[in-house]
Amino acid sequence: MSLFLGIDTSNYTTSTALYNGITGEMIQKKQLLPVKEGQLGLRQSDAVFHHTAQLHTLFSELVRDIDTSEISAIGVSCRPRSVDGSYMPCFTVGENTAKILSAALKIPLYAFSHQEGHIAAALYSAKRDDLFTKKFIAFHISGGTTEAVIAQGSKYGFSLDLAAKTLDLNAGQAIDRIGLMLGLKFPCGSELEKLAKKNSEAIKVHPTLKNCDCCLSGVENLCKRLVDQGKPREYTAAFCLKYIEETISLMMQRLIQMHGNIPILYAGGVMSNKIIKDSFTEKYNAIFAEPAFSTDNAAGIAYLTYRKFNNVHTGV
Repeated sequence: MSLFLGIDTSNYTTSTALYNGITGEMIQKKQLLPVKEGQLGLRQSDAVFHHTAQLHTLFSELVRDIDTSEISAIGVSCRPRSVDGSYMPCFTVGENTAKILSAALKIPLYAFSHQEGHIAAALYSAKRDDLFTKKFIAFHISGGTTEAVIAQGSKYGFSLDLAAKTLDLNAGQAIDRIGLMLGLKFPCGSELEKLAKKNSEAIKVHPTLKNCDCCLSGVENLCKRLVDQGKPREYTAAFCLKYIEETISLMMQRLIQMHGNIPILYAGGVMSNKIIKDSFTEKYNAIFAEPAFSTDNAAGIAYLTYRKFNNVHTGV
């Protein structure tokens, strides 16, 4: 029994993954939740409905050529963050499915937070297992979260202490709002990046921080003003990404001043943006996941499940 199943039903993506503890191979099957044109995401009730419709198909594809008796344990994301009161209904779809599979297959079930899964996926992708036993700064930048935590690794997981956050919009929300403003399709991240790369004008931005926390609602207003002034779409797209890049960079500089020169990890869909990734890799030697492991995924959950099973040997 060498396989470990991960399930994640976030507000953006239905995701399943299998990790092979012998070969180190990770197989993923995932699908974005459908969003009507012009809309900025889904209501939780709609997300629950779509996860229910998609999860069984993805799981069937995942195990099509797999002997399910080889699955040793199941892991699932049951909440957004590892703090009291962290809850979103969409995660109940994955959690209930995992409970059914655990009972049917008579194998352990482990519960993690969505954020832990993002961090674990990034470490797996970057081949940085050494950080599972060290202290590091982890940024989780996505449509649903914009924050930095001080992560203290243990033999299979992490303790996470909030160190910085957004005071209004999340970075992914800002990107999607400005993307729709420019006529792009939701989710707008990849198309906004393509548009921004066409810009050749110099850009100056002045981000707003309160201590280590950021404010991102202003970039939406600034980009609206650029559109009203008739600035090229590619300039506005580049301005948006530059503003977010500089905001995160300032947050990072202040956290380094407070916590010292410890490793820095980036996870979340926004951090799959190559413009931001290249800038931070050059400036800070930061650790990034490959794009397939940056966006919402169950791979990190599957990997945490493997680590916990082999270290603890008990269910939750």
